[in-house]
Amino acid sequence: MENRKEHWEKVYATKQPHEVSWTQELPKTSLDFVHSFNLPKTASIIDIGGGDSKLVDYLLDEGYENVSVLDISENAIERAKQRLGDKATKVNWIVSDITEFHPSSTYDCWHDRAAFHFLTNPNDINTYLTIAQQAVKGFMAIGTFSDQGPTKCSMLEVHQYTEVELQQQLEIGFDKIKCVTEDHITPFLTKQNFLFCSFKKK
Repeated sequence: MENRKEHWEKVYATKQPHEVSWTQELPKTSLDFVHSFNLPKTASIIDIGGGDSKLVDYLLDEGYENVSVLDISENAIERAKQRLGDKATKVNWIVSDITEFHPSSTYDCWHDRAAFHFLTNPNDINTYLTIAQQAVKGFMAIGTFSDQGPTKCSMLEVHQYTEVELQQQLEIGFDKIKCVTEDHITPFLTKQNFLFCSFKKK
């Protein structure tokens, strides 16, 4: 596990947002999925692998009061805290490898853009799914590279998913609501094809 953490600490210590492929100024698809769940502003929302993503900024600006951000990298979370300034105190920050996460509460919305697809070991995948089944009481929005997307990101192998395969991974405990694919344009102006799916807890 430590090697995975070391990798991401180094990435966030040495690269700025414009130097990494996943940066989004406006996480529109993620916000669209969160909005589609029609949650109250008091709903508990967690962003898995949130890093220094700006999703939390938008959620706070929209008045969501119970937002958590989990990331394996302390450097990533420190960067997000600095960007948010005083607003950072409104967020529950969690530094943890997702496969070692022990949630102390349940969540109305579990959001994950591009964390799950870094899990390529079946044991890690099963651990993630078990944690999600226990922690999610409402909805899940998950984004991975599609089968038309990259096979690597940040020098690491990823697991590409088709809609059918992602649905199969989550069929124990979750019903699929809908899926979309989209091209994410990186800061380097390259395209990465993503699959985003939403699910409801059974």
